[in-house]
Amino acid sequence: MSPDRTIEDGYPATPGVLLAGGLARRMGGGDKPMRLIAGRTILARAIERLAPQCDGLILNANGDPARFAAFGLPVVPDSVEGFAGPLAGILAGLDWVAENRPGMRYVFTSAGDCPFLPRDLVARLHQARRENDAEVTVAVSGGQMHPIIAIWDIELRHAIRHALTVEDFRKVHAFVRRFRLAQASWPTEPLDPFFNANEATDLEEATRLAALDGG
Repeated sequence: MSPDRTIEDGYPATPGVLLAGGLARRMGGGDKPMRLIAGRTILARAIERLAPQCDGLILNANGDPARFAAFGLPVVPDSVEGFAGPLAGILAGLDWVAENRPGMRYVFTSAGDCPFLPRDLVARLHQARRENDAEVTVAVSGGQMHPIIAIWDIELRHAIRHALTVEDFRKVHAFVRRFRLAQASWPTEPLDPFFNANEATDLEEATRLAALDGG
């Protein structure tokens, strides 16, 4: 899709970046998005939700990219060393799009461990972005902001790089407030669409929620 075309919902072609590079310490390490919920990986569920909404997907992850080969997506590591957190993954994704998809102005990012993402996520974020002339537009549920799940103006990659490499600043919640910020909100009933499994016990709850979400 060329950058000047729009998809059915009327928003600009928007590549998506799934952050799959967390250390998952509270789960004992490993790739949290590769954990199973009702027989399917969290990452597969996220990809299924986002692929129809995005103009291509990439994964941000460090280490051997071969472990994600089955998904057939580009795997981009952090360019900032030392596991600098989600901002580093967002920067890696924005840089990749800038280099490989010239002309794209907006990039969607999401955590790779959210299995129940809304099917109207990108469309509603873009709607809020337009209405507020925002540079960053983030998802909200239950009064909680999810700044990793957002649409970014691709030019913000320069500010992200400065924050990480010059300021040693890594707090995503505080970082997005430096810019024109918009929010789009979703209800948390019958389930929070931005539920993520942080601990092993959360996988049991995720299995229960999967049944509410159609399996």
